Amino acid sequence: MDEEPIAALNVIPFVDIMLVLLTIVLTTASFIATGRIPVALPQTAHAETGQQKNRTIELAVGGAIYFDGEPVNKDTLAEKAKDLPQETSFLIRADRAIQFQQFIDVTDVLKQLKFTKVAVQTQNTAR
Repeated sequence: MDEEPIAALNVIPFVDIMLVLLTIVLTTASFIATGRIPVALPQTAHAETGQQKNRTIELAVGGAIYFDGEPVNKDTLAEKAKDLPQETSFLIRADRAIQFQQFIDVTDVLKQLKFTKVAVQTQNTAR
């Protein structure tokens, strides 16, 4: 039996399979990242959402701080926030004209109290 070694390997089918797998991975990754995968959640008549309301911290021009609409200072904010559960989420609404240090002071208070669910509200610009 005269068997010759394989002189050339046809890699085109292998490349085709890899491109298909790459396309599937990239498509799935973009669906997961943007949250566009439709999910039909089960329904019930009497459901408790268990969702806590965001606590709002507003930073106004001139140094005013409002916690859930009530004017406070940095120390009062720390006193009120320390009684809240650790999983409480905060929404910071800051005027764009405030000093950056004021924003850092408020986020530092939340960090010292070990809160991790903090979001900053922004406004979408229409183009």
